[in-house]
Amino acid sequence: MKKALGQILVTFTLLASAATCFAGGGSEMAPAPRYEHQLNTITMREVDSLLGQEGVYFYDVNTLELWAEGFIPGAIYFNVKDWKKLLPKNKDAEMIFYCANRLCNASEIAAHAAMKMGYSNVRQMPDGIYGWRLSNRVTERP
Repeated sequence: MKKALGQILVTFTLLASAATCFAGGGSEMAPAPRYEHQLNTITMREVDSLLGQEGVYFYDVNTLELWAEGFIPGAIYFNVKDWKKLLPKNKDAEMIFYCANRLCNASEIAAHAAMKMGYSNVRQMPDGIYGWRLSNRVTERP
């Protein structure tokens, strides 16, 4: 009897707390942002061929904790307030942005921001650092 009563109490508690949770933070529904530039993606195989090349910039748009676990060799940690200072002076330089995986959109947002500033050779790697690691590719640590 006590067990059944406890289960009912837990169920009601969960239902009550679920009522206060809203997908999307509870804000009004709005259309997804539309960008004026088409995002150009890049595969991990293509990234492999660009590693170590001069004039190619890799930007890791992950959290500091994820960055500390390892990043693509030579990548620059991008998730800082003054990120504009990290961008090259040459607006035609090849820039590759990545974040965690295909569910993360931080690198897409960063890539679009760079394109909006006039950078023309911007690419985004959808597989992110998790895809990179799962494929047993080399990483660096800070």
